[in-house]
Amino acid sequence: MTEKQTATKFSSLPLSAEMLSNLESLGYNEMTPIQAQSLPIILQGQDIIAKAKTGSGKTAAFGIGLLAQLNVKKFAIQALVLCPTRELADQVAKEIRRIARATHNVKVLTLCGGVSLGPQLGSLEHGAHIIVGTPGRIVDHIEKGSLKLEHVKQLVLDEADRMLDMGFTDALKIVLAACPEERQTLLFSATYPDEIKKISAHCQKNPYEVSVESVHSDTNIEQHFYELRDVDRKNVAVQQLLAHFKPQSSIVFCNTKIQCQEVCDLLRAQRINALALHGDLEQKDRDQVLVRFANRSCSVLIATDVAARGIDIKGLDAVINVELAHDSEVHVHRIGRTGRAGETGLALSLVAPNELGRLNRLEDYLQKPITLELLPQNDGVMDIMPEMVTLCIDGGKKEKVRAGDIIGALTKEAGLAFEKIGKIDINNFSTYVAVHQSIAKQALQHLQDGKIKGRKFRARKL
Repeated sequence: MTEKQTATKFSSLPLSAEMLSNLESLGYNEMTPIQAQSLPIILQGQDIIAKAKTGSGKTAAFGIGLLAQLNVKKFAIQALVLCPTRELADQVAKEIRRIARATHNVKVLTLCGGVSLGPQLGSLEHGAHIIVGTPGRIVDHIEKGSLKLEHVKQLVLDEADRMLDMGFTDALKIVLAACPEERQTLLFSATYPDEIKKISAHCQKNPYEVSVESVHSDTNIEQHFYELRDVDRKNVAVQQLLAHFKPQSSIVFCNTKIQCQEVCDLLRAQRINALALHGDLEQKDRDQVLVRFANRSCSVLIATDVAARGIDIKGLDAVINVELAHDSEVHVHRIGRTGRAGETGLALSLVAPNELGRLNRLEDYLQKPITLELLPQNDGVMDIMPEMVTLCIDGGKKEKVRAGDIIGALTKEAGLAFEKIGKIDINNFSTYVAVHQSIAKQALQHLQDGKIKGRKFRARKL
């Protein structure tokens, strides 16, 4: 076995036999580049600043690092992970719990905004080992005195660049001040602007720097750049591209919230099933948009970069850029969401005359020439209807609702085909189930009239 091969094996790390066995059962056979570069450093207790994107395996990198150094017998908060959004915090907490399966009695608690403080206060009273949360809600608990961080040995700033973009600088300072000075700080960021360097200088000691280029190859992505002489026609041009290529699932990127909403309104007026995702949405509305897009009951998601960060949707047919990203790296990150898992993806970018400077910079960054094309003609038929519909049930984890209960109610009791039932998402107080268009009416009727676990729940179509 070569030295390189050895270095990519988890068994080359000083991890317990139980941890290694669990990693193997989870399908973690080889370390990703970010794991191979960062984990040996993290396990030595050093600070690290890592440039790595969503999908690089960074969560497992710091998750393994936290758990390997955790003293389970000491029931105190020993590690804090800060994430920019509730969705990312939930993903991170879930992944850490999976990695922690081999370690008995590890308690991981999620503290995010968008939900009431009451249940969180109750959970905190029972204690935890690892906290995963958003900066604003962590600060709320610090100021209330319900969260004590004096035993924190490890602090993780996940997607630090996005936290700064979202205006969490002051909140980060409060959290840093509440943590002991003697700690390990792990900073992960998709980009590396000057603000990140300042944060690092403020909260880290001689950090080891790691940079991993996107693990995603663009070889499966077909890129097109379309010349637009009239800037005002951008929204109509999006419609033309959708009508021509007819992607079943696509993300449309805009640089502003206003533009997001304008594109969404135009597409919806054309009876295209589109939803907007931006910073003005309430948490509940945001959750519903993401659920509907992920379960394929919405065909087009229009989003800003900040709102879309951390979203990893499988089977995305196309990415459309209404405007070129200001940063070439962001462009690559946007289009990297399509063409995954061996599938071919489309990346379609509209270019106005005032964006030629950005185009030139992108050309230099990609190190290949870009040819501007004319907008394609279409047959005028949109035909982009999602195959699924989302039904919302007003009952979730708190009412002990399980996915099996929903499937049982729809298949055994209502007699609907199992193959017609899609993704089921269960939150604390609500459940979302995707069903095929052909059975949507029957499924909704049964959920409204019937019972789940012997109880009646309100149900509606989103």
